[in-house]
Amino acid sequence: MNENPAAAPAPLHYKIVIDAADPHAQADFWAAALHYTAEDHSRLIEGLLGAGAVPEEATVEIRGRRAWRDLAAVRHPDDPWQEGTGTGLGRRLLFQRVPEPKSGKNRLHLDLHSEPGRREEEIARLESLGASVLRRVAEQGGEWAHMLDPEGNDFCLH
Repeated sequence: MNENPAAAPAPLHYKIVIDAADPHAQADFWAAALHYTAEDHSRLIEGLLGAGAVPEEATVEIRGRRAWRDLAAVRHPDDPWQEGTGTGLGRRLLFQRVPEPKSGKNRLHLDLHSEPGRREEEIARLESLGASVLRRVAEQGGEWAHMLDPEGNDFCLH
């Protein structure tokens, strides 16, 4: 056991990566669902394209800006981010394109927590964004809605 807290290693930095058929549509949904900010990587991409470090085919134009074809990310609006790359340095979701469809229940899912007394309003808002309710749960330990995002990924709204 390390007795000196000053010598302890820094906590690991992480992001949650979610496989997607359409990473940009998923990023748009989750940015709206969580009130997050979609990351803008256009400065990084333009620099890499200009240097010949990435092929044009690795990019697409989204809302008038260069974006990665197979990746999109969202970040908490209050967390730090790198100006030169647009990459978030805190709470972050990254969506990566994969060829295979989702097959089965997620082994990991997000739990969203609404304001007290506003769950039904939040369910309606998420449904308007493309989510659906799989089932409503009322157990001794609490109540929540088991929901699916537009690509069928499980999440819960408490």
